Amino acid sequence: MGGLQPRLAVLLLGSLTAFGLMPPAGASSFDAVVRLLDTRSCKRCELQDADLVRADLRDADLRNAQLQRANLSGARLDGAKFGGANLSFTSLQGASLRGADLRGATLEGTDLREADLSGAQVDTGSLATTHWQGARGIDPALQGHAELHNAGVAAAKAGRLPEAERFFDAAIQRDQEAAISWVARGIVRGEQAKTEQAAADFSYAAQLYATSGDLATSEQLLEASAKLKKDPRQGKDGGNAFGSQVVGGAMGVVQFLLPLAAKAFIPLAF
Repeated sequence: MGGLQPRLAVLLLGSLTAFGLMPPAGASSFDAVVRLLDTRSCKRCELQDADLVRADLRDADLRNAQLQRANLSGARLDGAKFGGANLSFTSLQGASLRGADLRGATLEGTDLREADLSGAQVDTGSLATTHWQGARGIDPALQGHAELHNAGVAAAKAGRLPEAERFFDAAIQRDQEAAISWVARGIVRGEQAKTEQAAADFSYAAQLYATSGDLATSEQLLEASAKLKKDPRQGKDGGNAFGSQVVGGAMGVVQFLLPLAAKAFIPLAF
């Protein structure tokens, strides 16, 4: 409903409901949506699953609101206040959140892809369980190891392997002792036929696991690394042919580490 005046938006919502063109929702939920669109103030409101795509909610007061699974994709939320709000699995994809206050908000599984967060206030560590690929204006100080690692996992799951590798590179720069990121980067490099680099990543991760006392995982990673080093066959393009049985077998050895490499990654709700 982006671009609609609040009163017109309220009338449209009422008409759609009267004709049965909107999904069923409780009266309190509908009243909350009407109130929000009309006044841009809805503290402590129940807005779970609300459809607010492209809504104009600039400077809205949504403190302590329940917005789980709400769809705010493309919404204009510049200057909005979200302190104490629950935005778990909420879609804010492509939303404008310039100058918004997200301090104290729950951001578990929140979709912030392609959102504009320029000047937004966000708690340190709160982006670790969100999806922020392509988001703009994020303070580099907020991009810690967990945030970068999970962004790499998301990119890898989407098949964007070069992008995933770059995220894992950055994650390792943040925390060089995080074995899971070395494993994840090794897997991504292996999938791109970068067998020598993948072998090196697995080998270093094996050292880290051995140091922590996890000898079983360390031995399996060393086995995978050894297999990759043993048969770096050349493909038609001059690169390593990742289709060989030996290399394929080496990657099979580390498949059990995929959940570990994913860390606490939370799937998208949309």
